[in-house]
Amino acid sequence: MTRVTVRRRVRRVTIGGRTARREDLLAGEEPLEIRVGGRSLAVTMRTPGHDVELATGFLVSEGVVTDGAQVAGARYCAPGPGVPGENAYNVLDVALAPGVAPPDPALAREFFTSSACGLCGKASIDAVFTRSAFEVADDPVRVGAALLAALPDRLRAAQDVFARTGGLHAAGLFDAATGEALVVREDVGRHNAVDKVVGWAAAAGRLPLRGTVLVVSGRASFELTQKAVMAGVPVLAAVSAPSSLAAELADEAGLTLVGFVRDPTLVVYAGGHRVVEEHATDATPDDGAQHDDGARGHRRGDAA
Repeated sequence: MTRVTVRRRVRRVTIGGRTARREDLLAGEEPLEIRVGGRSLAVTMRTPGHDVELATGFLVSEGVVTDGAQVAGARYCAPGPGVPGENAYNVLDVALAPGVAPPDPALAREFFTSSACGLCGKASIDAVFTRSAFEVADDPVRVGAALLAALPDRLRAAQDVFARTGGLHAAGLFDAATGEALVVREDVGRHNAVDKVVGWAAAAGRLPLRGTVLVVSGRASFELTQKAVMAGVPVLAAVSAPSSLAAELADEAGLTLVGFVRDPTLVVYAGGHRVVEEHATDATPDDGAQHDDGARGHRRGDAA
C-alpha cells in the first residue's frame, strides 16, 4: 500500500555537539503510471494521494480533457502476472466519457514527466495555444499587491506533510478577491502538485479558473506556466524566480506572472495591469535594475 510519509532510522550529527539516533519522517515518493483506456500514457514520480486528481489535472494540462465530466472514472490496476504481493496502487487507468477522443498514442513515449518540461522556444508556446480551450487574457480580475504578498504564508500554513517532513512542494488555488484558499495540494514534484489542484478544480466543475491565483512553493517554470494557461488561471505567483520561457509564455497568453513573492515584496514579470498597488511609492527611473537587484537579493537569501 502506498504511503504519504515513511519512517526511517537516522543519525543526527551536530558538529562539536552530541550525535543522536532517532526515527525521522520522509515524504513518500513512488511511481504512478497513468493509463487511459488501458493504454499507458505517462509515468511520474509522485507522493501518493489524490491520484485521480493528479491524473485528471495531467489530462487537462495536455489538452485531452477540458472538464471533469469528460472523465468517466478511474481505477487502480492490480500487479500483472508473476508480480508478487498486493496491489501497490501505482497504476491508475482512467476511463474517458463517451465521445471524448483518447490521446494520440504517439504522445505516450514523450510523457515520462520530470521537473524539466523538455520543451523550448516559440514552437512550444504556439503548441500551448493550439491545445488550450480557455482564454486567459480577457479575465478582468485584479488582485491587491498586499494580498498577493500574503499568499505564500497562507500556502505554507496549509502544508501539513511539509511540516512533518520538510520535503514537499505545494500548489494552492486562492480567490483573487478575498485571498481564501480554495484548495492546497502537496507533492514531491511541483508539476504534480499543480496537476492535483487542476484535477480538483476539474472534478468540481470550476474550469476555467477565472478570478483565481495559483501559488506555487518553488520557481515558476515554463511547465507550470503552461499548466496555468491550460486551466484558465489568470494569475500565477511563485515564491522563487520564473524562467525566461515562462515569462515569454505569460506575455503571449496574457497571464499575470509574479515571482519572489515574499511579504512585503514581490516582482511582477508579466501582466502587471492586474496587480493593484495600494499606497505604493513611485518606481525609480531605473526600475528594471531595481527588480534585478531585488531578485539577486532574494537569491542571496536563498543561499544563506
